[in-house]
Amino acid sequence: MTMLSRDFSYTMQKDMVSPVSADVFFASSRFPNYKIGANNQIVEVKEDSRTSSMKDMVARETALLLEQQKRLSVRDLASKFEKGLAAAAKLSDEARLKEAASLEKHVLLKKLRDALEALKGRVAGKNKDDVEEAIAMVEALAVQLTQREGELIQEKAEVKKLATFLKQASEDAKKLVDEERAFARAEIENARAAVQRVEEALQEHEQMSRASGKQDVDELMKEVQEARRIKMLHQPSRVMDMEHELQALRIQLAEKSKHSLQLQKELALSKKGDKDAPHLYDIDGTLALGSYLLIYPCSDSAPELSECAFQWYRSTSEGGKKEPISGATKSVYAPEPFDVGQILQADILIADHTITLTTSAPIDPAPGLGNYVEALVRRHETEFNVVIIQMNGVDHPSQSIHVLHVGKMRIKLCKGKTTMAKEYYSNSMQLCGVRGGGNAAAQAVYWQAKVGLSFVLAFESERERNAAIMLARRFAFDCNITLGGPDDRSSSGS
Repeated sequence: MTMLSRDFSYTMQKDMVSPVSADVFFASSRFPNYKIGANNQIVEVKEDSRTSSMKDMVARETALLLEQQKRLSVRDLASKFEKGLAAAAKLSDEARLKEAASLEKHVLLKKLRDALEALKGRVAGKNKDDVEEAIAMVEALAVQLTQREGELIQEKAEVKKLATFLKQASEDAKKLVDEERAFARAEIENARAAVQRVEEALQEHEQMSRASGKQDVDELMKEVQEARRIKMLHQPSRVMDMEHELQALRIQLAEKSKHSLQLQKELALSKKGDKDAPHLYDIDGTLALGSYLLIYPCSDSAPELSECAFQWYRSTSEGGKKEPISGATKSVYAPEPFDVGQILQADILIADHTITLTTSAPIDPAPGLGNYVEALVRRHETEFNVVIIQMNGVDHPSQSIHVLHVGKMRIKLCKGKTTMAKEYYSNSMQLCGVRGGGNAAAQAVYWQAKVGLSFVLAFESERERNAAIMLARRFAFDCNITLGGPDDRSSSGS
């Protein structure tokens, strides 16, 4: 038996083992560590357990994502799914690298086994046993490598499945992000619209507050003025004392004037020499604008006034031509501005004869009325508070306050924003004092706005009533219109 020396066997191994092809690619720079375990099993030395594989990392990330999916925000969830998808792609790349490395290992093991088989036929003895042991080890490595390839194929399928899941989850997350973004945009638009509505409501409320504040200030001013007036009433001043004295003097003057008129009437009767003639009726009242004249019986033998007929006249002088006052057919008559400076007469028709009564003096103007009207003329329009007594000859049911606007070109009657009548001065318009109707006639006027529309209006005072008549006639005269009552032909100015 031929014995081979140590040097020869080493040389033969060195010469017979073909070199590894240069095109073989190794996954790592070192050969895997193997050792023979029990029952001649080849066991691979495991690396440090602290080093986790990429598969475990992806599994933990996936589990964490599934746990936090319900409590993460949409943006964070999308970010997590993006990271998981990137990790799955990285794991897929690693699996492809492992597959390529496994293929290279198969090639390497085949070449190594072929080299050992060739060496086995050339050696003998103990060296041959070593070669056979090496061949067995290579075959065991091939078996383990095949098992590892199966595991890699299974891992690759799981990685593909995980990548598909993560990709779908990422697409769902993106879709959810888009839906949430659209919903957020809609909410933002709704919020902007709500803010705009709130701003408009605030502006409207501010405007209303300003208007109400101005109205409150006006009402407060009126209340302050009323309070001042009440205070002046409760705390008389020197001016008020003078007014009281003036009122007392006016009352005394009216009494003396009445007494003087009575004396004048008696004097006129004595001059006529008919003291024995029966004196049945007489005229009572102040002969001044703003008062009213009343026919009363002054004898027990005088018939009742209800049995008599009346007609009032105006004339320039006693005994002159008299003009009938249309509509003045009652025992009461309130002089109006046309009657100033004229003498009034009243014919009383009793059965078959007529009694004529005449005022002892012309009608005097109201004190201060002319200056008051001159002040009103300077205004473009003057307002008077009135109450409608009749409309077209029918009693008006409402006693509410209306406003009569007397302007330079027209007269308007309204209540708030409702206009009852508005007419320009024309020949069909009539305005005069109410001719009859008791002691209230001194405060009332008859106004025919146009044919078919007439009113009887009551003013707050006699002064306001006469001022309105004079002012309207003044403005109508400027428009070449003579404004009077029914059938009035007098051209006397007011």
